[in-house]
Amino acid sequence: MSYPSVRSLLLIIGAASCIKAQVDGFEWSTWFNVDHPEGQGDYEQLDAIRFYFPERVCGRPKALEARTTDWLPASSTGERVHADPVLGFWCVNSEQPAGHNCSNYAVRFLCPKGASAQGGWGPWSGWTPCSAQCGQSAVQVRSRSCSLLTHHKEQQCIGSTMESRTCKGVPCPVSARGEWSPWSEWTPCSAQCDQVAGQVRLRRCSLHSQHKGQQCIGPATEKMTCKGPPCPVCVLQCAMGKVNAECDACMCEDRLLLGSVRSAGGLPAPGAALILSGPTPKLLTLADHNGHFRIPGLCPDGNTTLTVRLKKHAPLSVAVPHSTKHTSVLHVRLNRAEKLQVLTNPEHKVRREGQTAAFCCKVGGTPEPDQYQWFHNGSLLDRKRLKYGDMLVLRNLGPEQAGEYYCRASSEAGAIKSKPAVLTVIGHKTPSCNPKPESHLIRLPNDCHQNESSSYYDVGKCPVGACAGQLDKGIRCKDPIAYCCGVSKMEKRQISCQGYELPIMVVSQCDCQKCVETKATVRGRVVAADNGEPMRFGHIFMNGVRISRTGYKGTFSLQVPPDTERLVLTFVDHMNKFINTTKVLPFNKKGGAVYYEVKLLRKKAPVTLLSSETNTLQLGEVEAQDPIAEIEIPPNAFYRESGEVYNGKVKASVTFLDPRDVSTADAAQSDLNFIGEEGDTLPLRTYGMFSVDFRDEEAGEPLNAGEVKVLLDSAQVKMTEHLSAMKLWSLNPETGLWEEEGNFRAEKRRRGKREERTFLVGNMEIRERRLFNLDVPENRRCYMKVRAFRGDRFMSSDQVEGVVVSLINMEPSAGYSSNPRTWGRFDSVVTGPNGACLPAFCDEEKVDAYTAYVMANLGGEELEAVASSPRLSPSSIGVPQPYLSKFNYRRTDHEDPKVKKTAFHVNLPKPSPNVAEESNGPMYSFDSLKDCEEAPFSAGHFRFYRVEGDRYDYNTVPFNEDDTMSWTEDYLSWWPKPMEYRACYIKVKINGPHEINVRSRNMGGTHPKTVGQLYGIRDTRSIRDMDQPRVSTVCLEFKCGGMLYDQDRVDRTLVKVIPQGSCKRDSVGSMLQEYLVNHLPLAVNNDTNEFTMLAPLDPLGHNYGIYTVTDQDPRTAKEIALGRCFDGTSDGTSRVMKSNDGLALTFTCADREATRQSIFQTLQNSPGQSLVSAVKEAKRNRRQRGSAAAVRSSSRRSNQNPLPNRSRAAG
Repeated sequence: MSYPSVRSLLLIIGAASCIKAQVDGFEWSTWFNVDHPEGQGDYEQLDAIRFYFPERVCGRPKALEARTTDWLPASSTGERVHADPVLGFWCVNSEQPAGHNCSNYAVRFLCPKGASAQGGWGPWSGWTPCSAQCGQSAVQVRSRSCSLLTHHKEQQCIGSTMESRTCKGVPCPVSARGEWSPWSEWTPCSAQCDQVAGQVRLRRCSLHSQHKGQQCIGPATEKMTCKGPPCPVCVLQCAMGKVNAECDACMCEDRLLLGSVRSAGGLPAPGAALILSGPTPKLLTLADHNGHFRIPGLCPDGNTTLTVRLKKHAPLSVAVPHSTKHTSVLHVRLNRAEKLQVLTNPEHKVRREGQTAAFCCKVGGTPEPDQYQWFHNGSLLDRKRLKYGDMLVLRNLGPEQAGEYYCRASSEAGAIKSKPAVLTVIGHKTPSCNPKPESHLIRLPNDCHQNESSSYYDVGKCPVGACAGQLDKGIRCKDPIAYCCGVSKMEKRQISCQGYELPIMVVSQCDCQKCVETKATVRGRVVAADNGEPMRFGHIFMNGVRISRTGYKGTFSLQVPPDTERLVLTFVDHMNKFINTTKVLPFNKKGGAVYYEVKLLRKKAPVTLLSSETNTLQLGEVEAQDPIAEIEIPPNAFYRESGEVYNGKVKASVTFLDPRDVSTADAAQSDLNFIGEEGDTLPLRTYGMFSVDFRDEEAGEPLNAGEVKVLLDSAQVKMTEHLSAMKLWSLNPETGLWEEEGNFRAEKRRRGKREERTFLVGNMEIRERRLFNLDVPENRRCYMKVRAFRGDRFMSSDQVEGVVVSLINMEPSAGYSSNPRTWGRFDSVVTGPNGACLPAFCDEEKVDAYTAYVMANLGGEELEAVASSPRLSPSSIGVPQPYLSKFNYRRTDHEDPKVKKTAFHVNLPKPSPNVAEESNGPMYSFDSLKDCEEAPFSAGHFRFYRVEGDRYDYNTVPFNEDDTMSWTEDYLSWWPKPMEYRACYIKVKINGPHEINVRSRNMGGTHPKTVGQLYGIRDTRSIRDMDQPRVSTVCLEFKCGGMLYDQDRVDRTLVKVIPQGSCKRDSVGSMLQEYLVNHLPLAVNNDTNEFTMLAPLDPLGHNYGIYTVTDQDPRTAKEIALGRCFDGTSDGTSRVMKSNDGLALTFTCADREATRQSIFQTLQNSPGQSLVSAVKEAKRNRRQRGSAAAVRSSSRRSNQNPLPNRSRAAG
């Protein structure tokens, strides 16, 4: 049954009179279909049609005709419709019978013959103001425009674009007199291409007096004719169809293109826009609710290109395939849009006044950025003046241009900012490096005190940093040669010690030199978070490409590729024991190695789901507590990657990282950051992460899931302001950044039969990404300053670089009703020459609103935090009172001495700008990162240190292993080459009741430039074997034999191994002894208290008790060699000393009588006695005493590790 309206008559009359109308000079337009009946109905409105097809409809149609896309006239559908030639045609779903919606209609309009092709004039504009002065005449003009601009001259509008008329000014007073003003500019020429129009200009008559006079003589207006530009000639030729009116595409009226669009996961993509590509892109249609589309008139010539766009997907351009059939078919599958990411950050530059500097910023993503902006000290630079894009060039530099520069790239997908680069501009005559060395204290041997209290000596050092060297005039993003401040001169001195002279080299002058380039390395172990089980032979991916594998013990080592800004690695277990884990690993860009213990969550055992039913999976891992959230999967939501709906059983594994369990913090994925709308990198606070794995039970094929709901129990969100900010995120495994998947809405539900609760409900699809996060952006942010030291003396010169410092942000406890063991964020940074700045959440209103645990690791060795009991020492902790009290500093063993000493817990108060003592560290506001990074040593900071009472190193030529520029060309350098560091260790077993110090004294052996001169000293304390009370073992470093810095000839270092105490050499390893005998010369070994050898040139192994490793980083070489020495193997590693494996030497050391002195004590108490005479005297004393010695009970050095098995890090 139909419901005709009054306006329907216009439709019927228009259609019935079409034949007569054509005779009277009218004709029908082409058919139009710009809307679909989804939503409220089908609206084919004339304004919308004119918007998309302005040249195809006349100004005022006489009538219109409507039909369905199945060619059924509108009057035959039985539907209630509306039509008006002036407004268009529409059908409303709500006006149709129950259960029936409008059909999909197309319309055409009856227009004057030729009007659609020729176009029509628009209305005249108003007349211009009459400019005539009193008693004068002027000209007024008005204009109109043609509604169609084609490339065919015969189809132009007929008539003039402009009319003019004469107007008169008001009558002049008899007494007026005046003069003309200058002529105005000519009005713009309004002529279209190949047309003529008029231009006018005006002048005014100025009256000087009210007395009698004459008016201005002459016209007030001038007019001239102007021509429009030549019309472009259409050169487009069509192999198929005809050229359209715009001359930008070929159209085939008898052809039809059908197709479908699918999203990244394979599901239909309703609403996808299909746009005709060209100089002026045109929207052709939108995909319907099934993702299907229908486009008439496109030529399937293989050249016509469509662009398909869909929200959160990358635009895709496809060519319509060549076809000779009436109907062509095109299927399109889109990919997820790639967020912008910085591929190359601008680099720091040092220049002199008048020079040129270039900064470059490379940003990737899909779509690519369409705009770059550059900022100087936070202010936007003028693009027109500087003419920049992704490169900023600054010429003729002056001091005012110094400062920070960064870029901001943007596209329709968002924006991102680069890291800032610092430009330093120095004067023409200003030294690029301060030639005067800075103070740098080194510790001397224990028997070499310079005064009663100090055993330190100032050897000087050059400032760390870049300088302005000799550069060519080329403009480059990266300078071809990097220049750094380094040592240019050294002088040799002799230090008077207790009975001997100690040679030492001191820095006397610094200069600008070529930097020593070292490669950055990341190494470590990949293990299970629950029990330390290694991930054996796992894969390591970077940017989707496998770059390395883990070993049998889960170890890995890889060089960071050049120009890497952010090291994002994904660890994949091919045995499927662990979930795929993406980590962002900070590294030292100056070079060197950083060690990480990568923790993985064990994959949950799968459960079986029926795809035809509603399935609910709970997210929560803490016993006796409610789940944090649950996943609800509706029936028939699983589908294959091809888009085909899957029916059957599903093996589902969902692994949840529960932040209520603090032990899972270091297993968190990535670094919990995202890119904000303005391009800033911002932090997230997590309420849990979950990894999903859905598979076909039979074939094991991965499955996707659409329309999945995530229900977060609002009772688990303790901070009410987080309820409205909660979002659902997915991890981009290539960038390591989290990207927003959707928002949450509040909804009341019952959990089982219990009380009604409020849930936050979010919708998502599980497609190519399988790791998700329940997070809120957090704006209460600060930085914490932390430093690491070689020992507990906490001197600036004892700072250690390459230490990984980690901070676990705990959920607010005080002031909030929450579990204080819940964590919200995990961050790691690497210390540099001035410590490190850790990001952390903080609060300025409640000092204990946020708290954190902080820990430090160097090469797998956990460093100790400063003690907080039995007495709190602000000078040791590094933060003065009364500010320290705000932090409530507690080392982890504060309450229980058996707990490890390797972390501390503090409050995180935001510093107040109104309190003087809070403006100097250790906490800095989030916008004061630069202040934190450049803070002087005297500013407040927290501290970690290595327990090095059992080890001492001395080099005649000082060298800082964290700064390769401190290396100097000297024959007595411990490391002969700055890019190749060779570490050597010898393993010595001690039979005796005590742990003792063992020294290696290293001198030139066979090289004429160094023979008899000291390279350095190493003192190391032996480690007790827990299973053999009277056995201890030491891995002692010595200087390797080999080429010296000039690479002219080798030197076999003369190495003396000297145990402290009453010791006798029992044995030398047979293979080592054989090697030394076969490689002459042979060192004299008459003294059984020690062992002397000329260092081997070959890299011997555990069978010889000699452990040698070469690496581009000195610390890495030492750590690996020491780990092998502890393990007693040539390729393994251990943190526990194995006393009976891989030995080179064995000594027996008896307990000394109370009145007996060691050799070192003899030298200290008898300054004039030489080392040789002291040894001879000790021999005489031993012969007099015999071999008997009283045995004393052993005492431990410390209770550093309360566990039963004592271990030491291999570093």
